[in-house]
Amino acid sequence: MSFLKKFFKDVIHDRDPDDGTVTVKGKEKPKYYGTVTPYPNFSASSDASVLQAAIESKEVDKDVIVAVLVKRSNEQRQKIKVVYEASSGERLDKALKSALRSDLEDVSLALLMTPAEFDACMLRKATKGLGTNEEVLVEILATRSNREIEEIKRVFKEEYGTELEDIIKDDTSGDFTTALLAMLKANKDESTDVDIDLARRDAETLFEAGENTAGINVSAFIDILTTRSGPQLSKTFQQYACVSDVTLPKALDMELRGDIEDCLIGIVKCAWNTPAFFAEKLHLAMKGHGTCEDTLIRVLVSRSEVDLKRIMEEYRAMYDVSLQEDILRDTKGHYEAVLLGLCGPC
Repeated sequence: MSFLKKFFKDVIHDRDPDDGTVTVKGKEKPKYYGTVTPYPNFSASSDASVLQAAIESKEVDKDVIVAVLVKRSNEQRQKIKVVYEASSGERLDKALKSALRSDLEDVSLALLMTPAEFDACMLRKATKGLGTNEEVLVEILATRSNREIEEIKRVFKEEYGTELEDIIKDDTSGDFTTALLAMLKANKDESTDVDIDLARRDAETLFEAGENTAGINVSAFIDILTTRSGPQLSKTFQQYACVSDVTLPKALDMELRGDIEDCLIGIVKCAWNTPAFFAEKLHLAMKGHGTCEDTLIRVLVSRSEVDLKRIMEEYRAMYDVSLQEDILRDTKGHYEAVLLGLCGPC
């Protein structure tokens, strides 16, 4: 089942996606949907010593490297990095870069970065050189919290000596630039409360700005889609179905073309069901001939301590096969072992 078919089915049946919370004594407590958890009885010095021995052995012990990296939380990996450099005199990322190759090297280095460092790195990669990977820009900016976006901007300036906003302005154009800069403002409402009246007004505004006018008022779409919370937008999408004969993604597809269409549809997908959005990305990365390793690494690493369990649930529901089965079919060796490790115990 494609994402848009799922979206259409849910909207028609007036179903909100699960918000990932559980009520405990009248309070909402977030569930943990990550697949990587802190390692019990953790010792940064012991892990640093084990990794150094594995890296310096005659035949690099990749099994040990994989076992350590995927079974430690990101916070624990940061502590290992500090101890490794203090004890060996060499940075762990540089040591691994010398010891490993290809996809295993890429995913290992990704695991050593903090979330903000990894996102900043992916954004720089997406805008560096000839061409721009617009899909990556939308994916990251549409799925990070206000606080995470502010941290990404800080790290980006620190690492690359320039403002992320300036890179976006230089590498993109038109309405697409406007939408990205709006997301970079990091002023999206993050409340879980839903205002039904606002949802109705927004749905009518979007209808008037798109289907019910000559041309399309893109700024109205950008303003609403980049500032409302996910739960609020979900209700707006349901209300939109009451004023239009088509769903909002279909309306956007009819009215827009190019980067701005992909951007706004991406925001809609993220707001409605973020795990399904990522499940679709993973599926497309392994569909047909060839595999998009960058997408596999980016999604599995960045979501392993966020919502990868839910992504795997959506993957099976949408494609009638487990994510692990497709990884086994499309990858091999120690690289495969890292990806499967990030998916958690079977």
